[in-house]
Amino acid sequence: MVTALPRTAAPPLLDIRQLRIAFPGRAGPVEAVRGLDLELRRGQTLALVGESGCGKSTTALAVLRLLAPGAQVSGRILLQGRDILALPPAELRAIRGRDIAMVFQEPMTSLNPVHTIGEQITETLRLHAGPDERLNAAAARRRAIELLERVRIPEPQRRIDDHPHHLSGGQRQRVMIAMAIACRPRLLVADEPTTALDVTVQAQILELLDSLRREMDMGMLLITHDLGLVSQWADRVAVMHGGRKLEEADTPTLFRTPTHSYTRGLLGASLHGEATGATQVRHHGQGPLPEIRIHSEPGTKEARFTLFTPQVASPPAHALQPALQATVPLLQVQALRVEHVRRDASVLRAVDGVDFHIGAGETLGLVGESGCGKSTLSRALLRLQTPASGRIALDGTDLVPLHGRALRPWRRRMQMVFQDPYGSLNPRHRVQDILDAVLAVHGEASRARRQQRIAAMLARVGLPRGAAERYP
Repeated sequence: MVTALPRTAAPPLLDIRQLRIAFPGRAGPVEAVRGLDLELRRGQTLALVGESGCGKSTTALAVLRLLAPGAQVSGRILLQGRDILALPPAELRAIRGRDIAMVFQEPMTSLNPVHTIGEQITETLRLHAGPDERLNAAAARRRAIELLERVRIPEPQRRIDDHPHHLSGGQRQRVMIAMAIACRPRLLVADEPTTALDVTVQAQILELLDSLRREMDMGMLLITHDLGLVSQWADRVAVMHGGRKLEEADTPTLFRTPTHSYTRGLLGASLHGEATGATQVRHHGQGPLPEIRIHSEPGTKEARFTLFTPQVASPPAHALQPALQATVPLLQVQALRVEHVRRDASVLRAVDGVDFHIGAGETLGLVGESGCGKSTLSRALLRLQTPASGRIALDGTDLVPLHGRALRPWRRRMQMVFQDPYGSLNPRHRVQDILDAVLAVHGEASRARRQQRIAAMLARVGLPRGAAERYP
């Protein structure tokens, strides 16, 4: 049970009262948010944290009334006293982008692929600027370049004419942030704003958002699962699980003395080890990570949360010998070069003469700042992007000269987890159909065996069996 926060004389910038959100499901409505109360004041950053699926992003979308048609919403969402849920469409359009803005979690699906980033930023400026801030095309372009510079896009005068697919994932996220802050909103909803960014740029972007918050007396609702970010940048923290708020406190208090067992487990399972005292559990890569286990109390709707660290035996030394003794690397990359042709016909060398190899059973970490070529290199390895030159040898076979049908037998032997999951999954197909198609294409003829494989795969990645019937 969460104790209600005392209400001060000054009304909050954002006041969410008894928010409930449900979506239609095959077995009846699925509750995503259950009676949520939140307050955010001007100049304050409130972090909403919890595991994937707890209702954080659903809450964020509800604040801007961007939930999918069919969502059942009740309660009140007050922005400076005006109930957003009751506003007519014309008034809602007037406050979006100007009074309230959002940084979305997946920039590639939020940016229009057929327009340059400059066109999209200037559209925001010209549509949502106040009556005394109207900009002509030239002024809007100058302002867009200034915004790109503020969010650390290199060569902003040149990159303003690039399309989203010309940018790295981290650079696209910075473009989204530039669009969100363009009209100096009173409330910024940031849904995992630094997911695609390297740690150096994460700090730069959050420092920028924090300085804008202070400069404009802006309120920021920060949706995240990253407790390291929360400890450094949030004034208050609200912890969610299963659509409910379990605990809320100012940041130092919550990290020092969390009262709910789930919060203690969340802090203990954090990779960042930012908590102090008894809640801190650091992970140094030795053994499995702790996990939070949930126990339902018989006859009640309450649940208990405990932190559990699995014990996994190390593999015997002889099991590692074949990989260590292999003479030919599993993957060998030599002098790999990938180039992009820009709009002005100049050539950008995204990957320039890279060499490395990976042995069987080995993990190689590829690190660097956003835009350094990591994702381009990864796509080239799987021949999703054609190298300009070089060699990519998998089990001794060079994949660079192969095309079409010659590549197909190799596809099942090399796979990729993409940076943007929502942009990688077909929104019209259920999870079951997506996985079934993969297995069928790669030669599993028996439907019964495909069903068994799908159930096993979902279990291995920690998804419930019912996830197979859902859409992305």
